[in-house]
Amino acid sequence: MGMEIINIPGLIELLLHFILNMLMVWIVVQFFYYPKSQRRDYYFTFLLISVSIFMLIFLMDGSKMKIGAALGLFAVFGIIRYRTESVPIREMTYLFFLVALSVVNGMAGKLSITELLTANILFLISVAVSESNKLAKHTSCKFVKYDNIKLIVPERQEEMKADLEERLGVKVLNIEIGSVDFLRDTALIKVFYEGASNEANTADSLAGMPKDYE
Repeated sequence: MGMEIINIPGLIELLLHFILNMLMVWIVVQFFYYPKSQRRDYYFTFLLISVSIFMLIFLMDGSKMKIGAALGLFAVFGIIRYRTESVPIREMTYLFFLVALSVVNGMAGKLSITELLTANILFLISVAVSESNKLAKHTSCKFVKYDNIKLIVPERQEEMKADLEERLGVKVLNIEIGSVDFLRDTALIKVFYEGASNEANTADSLAGMPKDYE
């Protein structure tokens, strides 16, 4: 039998699933990931990896063996590429979340329209709830070289919090004391505070931790 030149139903199915997948991935990246991280490099990465995984799964017709092979290729790619640099936990979580979303949308012949739409809605609800400040209070941290070392003793911690709140203009939740320099009357401290909803507290924000903190 010769190969069919144009398979109209198959082409329509591919386009519909592709549009659905790209719409869902774009919503997740644009409205949940990007507002906090502001990382255009990962924005680009998430979109292209989602397209790649979707096309692999869809064109392989969703068989179990072929899905395993596709995800295996992705795992090899991840090991080779992402071992060369530190990928923040939040970005890595979104990466695997979007891979899972693309796999589900690529399984064209295995899911009904109702199941597919329900799965996508559940994905959106999950990320919306996870990013919501109502589920867990957003906490950020910063390193401060503190000059009022008479307040670093445990019994005066509340005074120290009040002093930091006045200086930094934030609600201090916790304080960790690092190195103390009695010659300069300074201490290096880590201040945990209630962060803004658009302030991402990722590994990148902590990369500048001073070597003498501990």
